[in-house]
Amino acid sequence: MAGDSADVEDGAGSVEGAGYRQELRRTLGPFQVFAISFAFISVAVGIFGTYDQVLLTAGPVGIWLWLIAAVGQTLVALVVAQFAARIPLSGSSYQWASRLGSPRIGWWFGWLTFCFLAIAVVAMDDALASQAFMPLAGVAPDEGTARLITLVVLGVQAVVAIASTRLVGWINSLAVGVELALVAVVAVALVVAVLVAGDGEAANLASRGVAAHEPGYFAIGGGLMAAMIMGLATLVGFDSAANLAEEAKDPHRSVPRAIVGSVVAAGVLGMLFLVALTVAIEDVPRISADGSPVAAILRDRLGPAAEKGLLVAVVFAFFGAGTVVMVSCSRLVYAMSRDARFPAHRVMRRVAPRTGTPVPATLLILGLGVVLLVALPGAALLELITASTILPALIYGATIVLYLGVRSRLDRRTGAFDLGRLELPVAVCALVWTLVALFCLVSPGEARVSVVIVAGMLLLGGLFFLGMLVFDREALDTEPGGESPFDR
Repeated sequence: MAGDSADVEDGAGSVEGAGYRQELRRTLGPFQVFAISFAFISVAVGIFGTYDQVLLTAGPVGIWLWLIAAVGQTLVALVVAQFAARIPLSGSSYQWASRLGSPRIGWWFGWLTFCFLAIAVVAMDDALASQAFMPLAGVAPDEGTARLITLVVLGVQAVVAIASTRLVGWINSLAVGVELALVAVVAVALVVAVLVAGDGEAANLASRGVAAHEPGYFAIGGGLMAAMIMGLATLVGFDSAANLAEEAKDPHRSVPRAIVGSVVAAGVLGMLFLVALTVAIEDVPRISADGSPVAAILRDRLGPAAEKGLLVAVVFAFFGAGTVVMVSCSRLVYAMSRDARFPAHRVMRRVAPRTGTPVPATLLILGLGVVLLVALPGAALLELITASTILPALIYGATIVLYLGVRSRLDRRTGAFDLGRLELPVAVCALVWTLVALFCLVSPGEARVSVVIVAGMLLLGGLFFLGMLVFDREALDTEPGGESPFDR
């Protein structure tokens, strides 16, 4: 208990040294912090939602792109962890850029991250409804029904997020436990089923499947490059633990370790899961044509009961991941609002004394989700969701550039996460990887509308930014607190 008390005091000191009051409650232990990042990544959810795209664009052999993405995203996570160890404040990259660059640079980091998270929670909940809950309940595919279910899920997640951060931590710890068990058990079960039947197809691991004769398979923007979407869309959000740094115990150590550990764990488990799934495919063309190929593989190999069990677990994993995104986004809004850099900041910075959670900020995320679901037609909503894959690549690339610019002036915090002499080569490799990833995302022709949407978000942010320069310039010229990460 004495150790926990010391951790809390050390974390609170970081908040107060940055010029803020400790308003959020520190209730998250090391595993719960890890669960926040791992739940956002959500291996089962990501593979469940994108495996069909890989089979159609690159064939089964496309799963090996996951390994490349896992290595690249681990490099990015190592750089992000360096920042998280030095500035453990809600707002993550927004705070890092504001304090190490300037408040104006930080604002743009915050705006990009806000756009990403606000879209991502709708994307996850819409996928929960259409790809997992409706098949589980035996409901025929229907856009209107899926949106109604998504609205209900958003409302439940908002209630949970407002009620208690500790409750969110428990739910996500349980969701992560279920997902880890799901991936491990299903992978082992598939291997056993294949061995017993004696008809496993190891050749699938090198097969181009239905994409074998597609023109431009290896071309820029072609099928192989398009299949990168699985790793790039799944292995993101690991920095969400940093958004809850003010609610974590011993954040200088627990948050960086959670960021890196979640990517490594997701990368390894995801690769094992993909290999097991791919070897278990009996009929590649039929499975490729199925709207939910993962469930179809399990149904073929393990029976309908296993398929239902998978869907139950995936629904819970989706719910946990969506809750994490909503909580992470609300903490970013809270962080920007207490610096007077977000619309309606006087309201959005309020924290409920009883629950210790930012209620208005959470309700804002819920409200935006409702607007998106009600106002946008199906095709536009799909493009908006696709745009959320481009945004984190931009954010991570900008974060790495910031780190390369300030790393020589950063001092070390005793006992905190630190790469030591490896920091420069890791950061350079991470930047190269991020540029490659961004190129892969924007090259396919289908990404053009999503690129326009991202540009529109930047334009909207630019208009608000200009408004602040005219009417509230002081908020963009000053930074709370006097403690500097350069002086430790």
